[in-house]
Amino acid sequence: MTRDAAQMVILRDAAGEFTLDAEFLAGHFDWPVEALRNYMRRGMVASTVERGEGEDEGRWRLSVRCGNRRWQAIVNETGAILSEQIEIVPLQAGGG
Repeated sequence: MTRDAAQMVILRDAAGEFTLDAEFLAGHFDWPVEALRNYMRRGMVASTVERGEGEDEGRWRLSVRCGNRRWQAIVNETGAILSEQIEIVPLQAGGG
C-alpha cells in the first residue's frame, strides 16, 4: 500500500462496532464505489472482526472479503490502523 496506514483511523459507531465507509473500502480494492455497493447488495461481501488476546489485547483484526480479494487491518482501541494488507485468496466452494 502506498498510503500511510499509521495516519488512518477506522471509526466506531455508538455501540462500539467498527464501521467501514464504502468509498474507503472500494479504494482499497481499486474498484469504483458503485461496484462495491453492487457486490454488497448481492451479498458477496463478508467481514469478520477478531479481538486480540494475550499480547494482542487492545488490538482487533478486521477482514473484508469479496470474491478473491481480502483486505485485512490490525487496529488499536481508537481505531488507528497499525497495519493493513490486500491479498488475492483462493475462491471458496460456491464462488464466495
